[in-house]
Amino acid sequence: MNRILVILTIDTENLPANFPEVLQHERRVVKEWKEAGYLDQLFLRQTKNGAVLIFKNVDLDKVNELMTTLPLYQFKKSLEILSLIKDSEI
Repeated sequence: MNRILVILTIDTENLPANFPEVLQHERRVVKEWKEAGYLDQLFLRQTKNGAVLIFKNVDLDKVNELMTTLPLYQFKKSLEILSLIKDSEI
């Protein structure tokens, strides 16, 4: 099964005062993605400036659409989206 890797970096220099509420909304959205079967894994970055998401069962267009609905998307500094293919011999 193919996966799509997303590396989101947010601009931590320009976060709003209500950032804790935005983060709670973010968690609800990600939980919905997980329950819907779109999201395989979510890893927070140790630097606390973003996350790595691994999507499954969706194409690039759907991932792009989903990412624009993410509450932290409005604070993105960069976004990298990579299609991955699992090596079936490993």
